[in-house]
Amino acid sequence: MSSSATHPADDERCPCGSGDTFGSCCGPILRGQRRAATAEALMRSRYTAFSTRDLEHALASWHPNSRPQRRDLAASLAETRWLRLDVRETTGGGPFDDEGTVEFVAIARTDQGRRELHELSHFSKVDGAWVYVRGEIAATRH
Repeated sequence: MSSSATHPADDERCPCGSGDTFGSCCGPILRGQRRAATAEALMRSRYTAFSTRDLEHALASWHPNSRPQRRDLAASLAETRWLRLDVRETTGGGPFDDEGTVEFVAIARTDQGRRELHELSHFSKVDGAWVYVRGEIAATRH
């Protein structure tokens, strides 16, 4: 975990919006206690990492070929306060798949105001672990 990350307590609601507690949802994934079983679980853990400013998990969950520079991602994490996640649709990405997509809308607040990110994220398995490969922006509203 990044020293600036502020995770919720295990008995608090998970920031990813699943309805589960942090300790039974994204917490164990962010702490490296278990792998995400599905592409959607990894995407939710990535949202939680972004919302709690967990730079280490955000970087580790990115495919090595598309991972941004640490300083660029750190700057992005510091500028945005993520407020809500709505998973719209998943394709593939199950425990027995090697690829999958997750469509989501995430709401954030920046210095410029409210931001809505609508993305179709692509995931693949590398050495048995789900990783984020790339995203296609469907719509971004400010």
